[in-house]
Amino acid sequence: MAEWRVPAGFRSLDELARGGERFDVISICSPTGCHARDVHASLSLRPKLIFCEKPIAPTLAESEDLVRECGEAGVFLAVNYTRRWDPSVADLRQGMAQGRWGVLRSVVGYYNKGLLNNGSHMLDLLHLLLGPLRVVRAGRAVDDFFPDDPTMPVWLEAAGSLPVQIACAHAADFAFFELQLVFARAVITMEEGGLFWRERSVADSETFAGYRAPGEGVRRAGGYAQSMLRSVDNIFGAVRHAQPLASNGESALAAQRLCEGIRGR
Repeated sequence: MAEWRVPAGFRSLDELARGGERFDVISICSPTGCHARDVHASLSLRPKLIFCEKPIAPTLAESEDLVRECGEAGVFLAVNYTRRWDPSVADLRQGMAQGRWGVLRSVVGYYNKGLLNNGSHMLDLLHLLLGPLRVVRAGRAVDDFFPDDPTMPVWLEAAGSLPVQIACAHAADFAFFELQLVFARAVITMEEGGLFWRERSVADSETFAGYRAPGEGVRRAGGYAQSMLRSVDNIFGAVRHAQPLASNGESALAAQRLCEGIRGR
């Protein structure tokens, strides 16, 4: 409070409720297991918007209930799947829609530290880029961080039977969240969680006559660091002008439904 010159503070939600304060936006940054309690407490304060960390709740049923309750209360629900506000992801979507790199042939993603915790980020990103996904097969679960949320490899399909594979790293080794898209004329890779992007254009091979291959490519800084500022801008637009949220309860539920589908395999 001293650092940011915040005029009023409270030690608990109960103390906050007795304080008589009113809020346009309430941001929930507590552990996932606390989200249901905190969303209910926030709804009693009648904000215009709740900005909730992902996932909304530990189970799909709880998350569906919370999304419904926010809708019935007329409260916007934004969910922090950060890459939906990443300008580099927006540029990639636009390039894909324009056919900038030709036909998309396959997609491979990498993650660790839990299917629901981090894997849902990957699934949400893939859903944003590719549309609805179908679970084909899930691999052996790896317990690499959360005892109740293992990391799982999975084979998915997008529209047109596009193959999408998600492989696992181990959280005890290092943090890893990357995505590679293989197009007819280029290979696009999101590196270091989106802090950097690499574009490798396809050209005639200098080593093997008659072959074409992706080159070393160009590595550029990505826009991931701008995501949170852009989320605030989007939230302001939703509260003041009823603009659509880039990441909302329904889009978050789509990712969590995939997680539950993978766990059930």
